[in-house]
Amino acid sequence: MVEHKGTGNFVLFNLLNVKLMKQKTIAVVAYITLIGWIISYLEFKKSKDKSTLANYHLGQSLGIIITSVLLSVLSSIILAIIPSLCFVIYLILLLPFVLMLLGMVTANNDLEKPVPLIGRIFEGKFNF
Repeated sequence: MVEHKGTGNFVLFNLLNVKLMKQKTIAVVAYITLIGWIISYLEFKKSKDKSTLANYHLGQSLGIIITSVLLSVLSSIILAIIPSLCFVIYLILLLPFVLMLLGMVTANNDLEKPVPLIGRIFEGKFNF
């Protein structure tokens, strides 16, 4: 049996890479609707090594979800009062979708950067 030098480093590198990819996947999936957030949260809770990347993006995603719910309620009230604003309101309701896409890109690039407009509000508010 021939032993190759450096094989242990390769195995260690692969194990670290797999752990990083799992945490990155958790961070990206957190932005895919409420169901994706729940799945990511449960996976994050059961993982032994908690990464700050996944924790950060779980918080950002939850902030977007909360904002989306609040915008929906507020837009329903406004549309009941002033129905002619429907086009403007529907454009505003696209905002959470755009923020989720931007969050996914940020999580995929391994960055802990807040989403535009509302990210700073929810930064550090949630600790999973």
